[in-house]
Amino acid sequence: MAGHSKWANIQHRKGRQDEKRGKAWTRVIREIMVAARQGGGDPSANPRLRLAVEKAKAVNLPADTVKRNIDKATGNLEGVNYEEIRYEGYGIGGAAVMVDCMTDNRVRTVAEVRHAFSKYGGNLGTEGSVAFQFKHCGQFIFAPGVSEDQVMEVALEAGAEDVIAGDDGSMEVLCAPGDFEAVQKALAAKGLQPEVAEVTMRAENPVEVGGEDAQRMQKLLDVLEDLDDVQEVYHNAILDGV
Repeated sequence: MAGHSKWANIQHRKGRQDEKRGKAWTRVIREIMVAARQGGGDPSANPRLRLAVEKAKAVNLPADTVKRNIDKATGNLEGVNYEEIRYEGYGIGGAAVMVDCMTDNRVRTVAEVRHAFSKYGGNLGTEGSVAFQFKHCGQFIFAPGVSEDQVMEVALEAGAEDVIAGDDGSMEVLCAPGDFEAVQKALAAKGLQPEVAEVTMRAENPVEVGGEDAQRMQKLLDVLEDLDDVQEVYHNAILDGV
């Protein structure tokens, strides 16, 4: 099915992430600790921890660091206790924004997030104010030029819910979070390598933001992503000209 192309926005986001490799380690370590604390320290029996360990490998986090933080989270070593918090609000032009944080100081975190929203033109909302505009799912995005028929055949056979063709030839595969690993393995077995593979909160109703508003929206997103306690920032803005 045809869909609005997100390719430019995806590429921009990947570029921003590549600039922040140092912070990537901190985020992955927090994700490992929370996943291990909630589901146990054995990756084979804890899907969330398995994904976190894969993320650690992707950013070249040393294996001994991974193990040490799993041990901290499961009580074998003394460590910091992080909690997960999600903040919701609106950016420029009514775009919906969700900010997932892991923190050892809730008061500090909410103050920083609220300040970022208010300073850069957004509004921090209440719980549930924008969450309904996002879907929790597995997402794979392929660069333009990949075989649409092959991606569709392999993905749907492996349990994917939908395959969306972008206007520019990019492909997007969506699946239930619990099917993420099965779809990922099936795609890899056929040599299909996505540019993005993650369990995410996908915007259901994109909002186009252009001109100066797009620049302001990007600034707000950048500031939020740079906060120490922020793990992920999700939004439904299609930023034109950024």
